[in-house]
Formats: sequence, C-alpha cells, structure tokens
Amino acid sequence: MEPLIYFRSEKISDCVTRIFGPAGELMYLVEGSERAALIDTGTGVGDLRTFIEHLTEKPYFVLLTHGHVDHAMGAPAFDEVYMNPADKEVYASHSDYNVRKGFLEMSMGENFARVNEEDYIPIGSSDRYKPLLPGDMFDLGGIHLEVNIGAGHTPGLVTILLVEERTLLLGDACNFFTFLFDEFTLGIISYEKMLRELDEKTAGRYDKVYLSHGDGDAPKEMIESVIALCEDIKAGRTDDVPFDFMEHKAFIAKEIDQNMNRLDGGLGNIVYSKEKVHQ
Repeated sequence: MEPLIYFRSEKISDCVTRIFGPAGELMYLVEGSERAALIDTGTGVGDLRTFIEHLTEKPYFVLLTHGHVDHAMGAPAFDEVYMNPADKEVYASHSDYNVRKGFLEMSMGENFARVNEEDYIPIGSSDRYKPLLPGDMFDLGGIHLEVNIGAGHTPGLVTILLVEERTLLLGDACNFFTFLFDEFTLGIISYEKMLRELDEKTAGRYDKVYLSHGDGDAPKEMIESVIALCEDIKAGRTDDVPFDFMEHKAFIAKEIDQNMNRLDGGLGNIVYSKEKVHQ
C-alpha cells in the first residue's frame, strides 16, 4: 500500500498559501516580508511541520482559530502557538485519542486504513500556548493579521482579518454549514449578537472570505446571510432537517441538496440545538 500523502497546498495570493489536510480541513500560511503565520494545524496526523518548512524559510508561529479536533491537533509539533484560553476545555476534550481517531475514520473514508499509529502527533496540555484574544494584531512585515471575535461554534473561536489583503478568515465561525449544537457552543441569540458585532467591526474592510472547509472560498455576504438565518430560527421559519453527528442530534435549519446547498437559494446554513435557541 502506498504511503498516504497527508497535505497538499495551493498559492491563492502573493502572501497566502492554502493547505489541504487529510480530513478535508483547510489551513492557511500567511507570509509577510519578515515572518509568517500558520493559521490552524489540522487533525494532528502526518508531518505538518516539515511540510510548512518546505513552503517558507521565514520564521513563523501558529494561530489556532479554535480548539477542535480538525483545527488544533497538529499544534504540539510547533514551538510558538497562540490559542484563545476560552477554548482550553474544548481542546482537552478533542485531544482524546478516541475522538481523534473517530473523527478521522468518519471523515477520511477508505483512506483512513492508510493512517499509521505512528503518524498521530502526541497531544499534551495547551498550557504552554500563548493567549490569542480579539484585538490582538500581528505584524508579519507589510501584512497585518487582526484578531476578531468569532465565538459560537466554540466559546473561544476567533476570526482573522488579513488587513492589507482585504480578506476575512471566517473559518468555522460563519459558513455554509455552521455547527451550533454540542455542549460547548453558544445559543442562537448569543451567536447572532456576536455576528452583528463582528459585522460592524469589519464592515467595508474586506472583499474576500476564507473558510476552513470545502474549497475555502465564500461570498463576502456570508455574515449578513447567517444573521438573517438566526432571525429565521428564532421566528420558527425553519425546515428542521434531523442531523446526527458523532453521537450528537441536531437540526439543519434550512433544507439542503446533495451538494449541501440550501434549496431556497440562501447562502449560509446552521445546524443547531433547539434547546439553545434562546440562549
């Protein structure tokens, strides 16, 4: 059996490289004139560090948008890592070997059989990670990364504005299929409040949106669309399609086709817990 190729990449701008992980997760390497930043580290299988160091010779650090299994599990391989402390419990929960293995098995299909035990990065405590908070700014040399709010999908999720690129990395904060249903997520009311604040802070400052799944691109109207959907959920204007995911039961707000697109032509969608609508 041929060895599994864990990562591939594509240059999507002069300073941004999109990296594709084995479970469909996306990461971003942003390079300035002086240093670079790797945004997210995937599922923690394969030698991501060596892959990154073949892409850039600049000194670099890691920013974790949140602590989920498909975003933060590669972080222990890196020296300088930043994560919002509000996601420490999420990170600890998703670091469990059985959670990691179960997610990969579900996501990778037949390729999962090609994952070797030695390819899993050992996970330790997140205590050594530096705090990453909304309002932080990182200067890479001609490229600035502005950290913004994004909580909902997890309590400490952050979004990142690539200022000179006029690009907003929404990641899992607000996308075509946002998950808001497990024990760590915010309710719809709190999530909508966050989106409105984020929209106000970043309005007119970006022309492109990057996501952490799919092909990675989304229209700049994504936040506006999901805010409208929050209003629909609160008003009961939903299709409520049952959805099961890793022992969680939830509802897809708007019905979708086989390609995960909304049948009503809307943009973003939310998978939510009815118990959390008014939280």
